[in-house]
Parts: sequence; structure tokens; C-alpha cells
Amino acid sequence: MPPAAATNLGYTPPDGGWGWAVVFGAFISIGYASAFPKSLAVYFKEIQEYFSVSYSEIAWVPSVMLACMYGGGPVSSILVNRYGSRPVVLLGGLMVGAAMVLASYGTSIIQLYVYVGLIGGFGLAFNLQPALTIIGTYFQVRRPLANGLAMTGSPVILLILAPLNQFLFDSFGWRGSFLILGSIGLNCCVAGALMRPKAEAVDTTEQSASLQTEKGKSQSRSQSCVHRFIDLSLFTHRGFLIYLIGNVVMYFGIFAPVVFLTPYAKHQGIDEYSAALLLSIYSLADIFVRPATGFIGNSKWIRPRIQYFFSFAILYSGVCHLLCPLASGYVGLVVYAVFSGLAFGMVSALLFEVLMDLVGAHRFSSAVGLVTIMECGPVLLGPPISGALVDISGEYNYMYYACGLFMLVPGIFLFIMHYYNYKKLDEEQRQSVAVEMKTSEETVKLQIGPDDKTAHEADR
Repeated sequence: MPPAAATNLGYTPPDGGWGWAVVFGAFISIGYASAFPKSLAVYFKEIQEYFSVSYSEIAWVPSVMLACMYGGGPVSSILVNRYGSRPVVLLGGLMVGAAMVLASYGTSIIQLYVYVGLIGGFGLAFNLQPALTIIGTYFQVRRPLANGLAMTGSPVILLILAPLNQFLFDSFGWRGSFLILGSIGLNCCVAGALMRPKAEAVDTTEQSASLQTEKGKSQSRSQSCVHRFIDLSLFTHRGFLIYLIGNVVMYFGIFAPVVFLTPYAKHQGIDEYSAALLLSIYSLADIFVRPATGFIGNSKWIRPRIQYFFSFAILYSGVCHLLCPLASGYVGLVVYAVFSGLAFGMVSALLFEVLMDLVGAHRFSSAVGLVTIMECGPVLLGPPISGALVDISGEYNYMYYACGLFMLVPGIFLFIMHYYNYKKLDEEQRQSVAVEMKTSEETVKLQIGPDDKTAHEADR
């Protein structure tokens, strides 16, 4: 079995120590970036009435925010490669805090697009990318577990922000709430402060820069500069392309099922409180399964073939969505919420670990930047497409069928293509060993040859 992609960091990650403080910082940073856009829905109705805009117009606020968070991936990657994770997360926390404070004084919906969507979205990108990247510099053997724990921040913080936002809204209105949320966003700066860079990582950067200078003798200066900040050669990496294709299709169906879960329950005649409770059940299942997935993924049975585990999680999620229309009554929806939350948690816990497994920690920052900007389109278009199916048919069933297929197809694709990739990796490893053995034998012969000749002349 081929091992996980080599880290090529120039040192052995400690797999503990201060790394657990880094995981805690990533827990906060990743959780806030993932949960914050979803939690703003509480304020939409009042903002819509205040500015006299349609629901579709107000819905663009979180859409622009998510688009900027994903689209800002390459920019964040460039900054991380140049300055490291800590200063980028500090900048992101300041941007999110400033965005919400400015939005609290907004006088038009356009200003909310700029403040919350554009500035806040890029701030979240600067929180997400560096937090994912730095874990690979502190962990290697326990990396799936560390990633699983860090990714648990998303459902935990969503579970906290949802009732908190409702309390703030009831007490201070949307303007006062945005002002307070701006101060809460500054806690991402505290999380960033925990992300102490590895001194060995600095040495490695210097070594990489030296190697890049040598390569530059045969390349143009502009090509070397581009490669230094973001690795475009990843588009020739077999494993990266497999992952990218599967993920782009998957993202068309990953968010809509949970976004429409509460409206679907109300459509079936369930009261508002019980319908909202489904999201809490979904989040609790998500919280439970993420660290468990990291623990299982770290086992000696799963780690060497973790790509299959990821493919299974996507398939499992697709099956859940396909079976959702068969759920009858509130009990059926509770069962769906539990199993769907488990599926989403598994996919989320493995999402970036498998990418790091494919490309290695040293290329992860560039890889995740390229992946997120490619996912920007599906993130924007997925929910509107699903909503259009509901508008056309008047039912939610076809939306869940479509999302199930959007998950099922990439799951099958990834299973097949990862089998092919693992097979090719085995072949390449055998060829590499054979070449090394042949080179060693030739070296031994060259060393023995002159010695034998000298001994023969001495005998004469």
C-alpha cells in the first residue's frame, strides 16, 4: 500500500505539543468561517422590510459572502505562502470585525453587499485557508484526527451562533446585533495568535527558495514568481484533478438539502418550532461524527486508503437525500436529519484531509486555493437551481432527488478513479524501487571495478 503523500517539509512534525493549541485556534477560525454566513438568516426579514427589498435581493448578502470566501482562496493561499498563517488569520479577523461594524451603519442594501458580502467574505477566506494549511505543519501521523477535531468547529459554532443571533436580534435589532457581531469576529484574531509558525518551516521556505533559484536558470523569471506563490502545476497532478472534478459536481448538491430542510418540514404541516429543531438535531449529529471520523480515518486500516473512505461518505450522503422524500411525518424527518447530519459531518471532516493526502502538506496551500475558487460557481448556483425545482414543481421531492444524484454521481466517480489512482501509485512505487536498486547495483560495480583493477596490477 502506498503511504500518504510525502510532506517534504524538511523536518518531522511533532504530532502534538503546541500543535493542539494550533488545532484549537483552527477550530475557532474554521468554525467561524463556515458557520457565520449561515447564521445571518435570522436578520433577513427585518433588513428586507427596513430597506424595502425583495427576499431574493436580501439573499444575495450571504451568497456574495460565500462566493468571496471561496473565490478568495487563491489570494489567501498566496498570502499564506508569502507571510505564513498567523498574520493572514489576524488580517481576516480584523476584516470580518470591521465589515460587521460598517454594516451596522449601512444605509442601503448595496452597502451590505460591499461590507458584509465583499469585505466580510474575503475576511472569512483569510480565516479558513491558513487554519487548514497550518495543521499540516504540526501533524503527520495524527493529521486526520487533528483535521477532524478542527473541522468540528463548524457545527459547534453554528449551534452557538444560531440562538445567540436570535437573542441579539430580540434585544438590539439588526444594527445593534451587527455591531456586537463585529466585536465577536475579532476573536478570530485570538485564534490566529495561537498559530505559531514552525521555525523549521521557515528554514524549509529558505531551502525551497534556494532550489527555486537554481531551477530559475532554465525558466523565465515570471514563471518562477508565479510558481512561488501558487502552484499551477497541480493541474497536471492526477490525484488533484480527480479530487477537483468530483468536488465541483458534489458542491451543486451539498448545501441545498439542509437549507431547505426547515421549509420542507413546514410544507408538510409541521409547526415552526419543531421544524427549526430539525436543524439542531442535524448539527448535533454533525458535531458527534466529525471527531469520530478523524479518529477512524487515522486508524491503520483506513489511513492508507482514506480516499475510499471519503468516496463512501459522499455516496452515503447521496443515498440519504434520495431517501428523504420517503420519510413520512415528523419522526421520519428526524431520522433523515440524524443520518444526513452524520453524512455531512463525515464529508466535511475528510474534505481537506484527503486533499492533503493526495498532494502533500507542502503543496496543500496552493491546492486548497485552486479548489475553493473552482467551487465558487457551484456554491452560488446550487441553492438557486434547487430552489427553481421547488418553484416549478411546487414540491420538495424533486429537489432532494436532484441533490442526491449530485452527491451519488461524484461518489461513484471518486471510487472508480481512486482505484485507478492507487493502482498507478503502486506501479510507480515499484518502478521507483526498481530504478533505485538498479542505480545502487551500478554504483557498486563502479566502485568495485577500479579496486579490482588496482589489485590485479599489484599482483603482476
